[in-house]
Amino acid sequence: MQRLLVVDDEPNLRYSMTKALQSDSLQVITAETGAQAISMVHAERPHAIILDVRLPDAHGLDVFNEIRGIDPAIPVIIVTAFSTMDTAVEAMKRGAYEYLVKPIELDCLREHVQRALEISRANQAFDSFDPVEEHRAEQLIVGKSPAIQEVFKAIGRIAPQDITVLIQGESGTGKELIAEAIWKHSLRAGNAFLTINCAAIPETILESELFGHERGAFTGAHRTRIGKFEQVDGGTLFLDEIGDMSSMTQAKVLRLLQDGSFQRVGGNHTHRGNVRIIAATNRDLEEMVAQGKFREDLYYRLCGFVIDVPPLRERIEDLEPLVQHFVMTFGRELGRQIRVITPEAMHCMEMYRWPGNVRELQIVVRHALLHAVGETVTSGSLPSTLRGGAKSGDASSHDSRDDVLASLVDDVLVGNNQNVYRKVHSALDRVLLQKVLDHVDGNQVQAAEILGISRTTLRNRLRELELVED
Repeated sequence: MQRLLVVDDEPNLRYSMTKALQSDSLQVITAETGAQAISMVHAERPHAIILDVRLPDAHGLDVFNEIRGIDPAIPVIIVTAFSTMDTAVEAMKRGAYEYLVKPIELDCLREHVQRALEISRANQAFDSFDPVEEHRAEQLIVGKSPAIQEVFKAIGRIAPQDITVLIQGESGTGKELIAEAIWKHSLRAGNAFLTINCAAIPETILESELFGHERGAFTGAHRTRIGKFEQVDGGTLFLDEIGDMSSMTQAKVLRLLQDGSFQRVGGNHTHRGNVRIIAATNRDLEEMVAQGKFREDLYYRLCGFVIDVPPLRERIEDLEPLVQHFVMTFGRELGRQIRVITPEAMHCMEMYRWPGNVRELQIVVRHALLHAVGETVTSGSLPSTLRGGAKSGDASSHDSRDDVLASLVDDVLVGNNQNVYRKVHSALDRVLLQKVLDHVDGNQVQAAEILGISRTTLRNRLRELELVED
């Protein structure tokens, strides 16, 4: 019989996990402190462990380190009610099997425990990574949705590995913050981190910015200039919007990735450097390769490890913590102390589609702080686009699907409606989600897989559209 150790200081949680997980083939044993957990690992040699981050006598990650010192082959599932990016990253860097945020659905927990036990049976150990010693004063990325947790875990896995990373996602999703997080948790954290936006710099200048130029290389080149690649030697270079790079510059970047060599513009001497490349794009590079607009060999070089960043509309459960984070951050900058965000204001933001993602949310929160009365953000503090979007979504909720779509098409053609975007998406989602649910006989897990979104995102959207009862 296999043994599962549950380490948590909440008696009710230990009891409920025991009742839910114990079976004829699995014995659940429990501990409420870090010291008890270490003692039981020595004595019982559990096959898997569920470990809370906050314990009365120790931090869960410190206990985790001791467990790995005893037996690094034991899969450990880290759980917490207070998720931060650094905790998630650190847990995955140190070799945790999984990182879950409370409250945890029992079906989800059973699935992870079963997989951990299978790994234990197969004697598969996870690599451990050295912890980052630098203390982070504040969060770079905020959220606890399943989608963003996957990003945190990906950062933890790849940061210590000195290979190229490609970050894909829509504009405004925080790709540069993720690149910075990778650097902060990498072995190059003590060296420089530089960013080049390939879309913002003219092509005639971009090559010189990257590789530098020799004196007299072109008109105005009165002296030799050192490029970003030489400046960041030993560190990390972030190439943002790499999909906008010309084919000529792509070829030089490819050579750089292959052997670390390059030439300055107008020069014949080959220079070498030791730089980690992190690239990002909001374009479909695979499609660009098929169209001949992006080098296939460079694409595969960049795809050493890919992180897909979800848009804000697919992790809407992160909206509230993001808003609170920006309220505190911008409140300090603007000298505004906000204590309350009304439910109506949050509802308006939750109903909005956020085409500009987190960057747009920052602008909206700053606007709200500047227009707030006293210490409260109300719906009236928000931009009119958000207030109108929520109302139009509500107004359409009682119409039939076909009539709504037909009337919205008319609105688009006539151009007499300022909230068509929100109304169209609400009506479209109403039809799409219902059709998919009907197709899978109401199974939300299968529906989420077909739609390509998390089950939490699907459930929240169904509630918003009043397609299910709470």
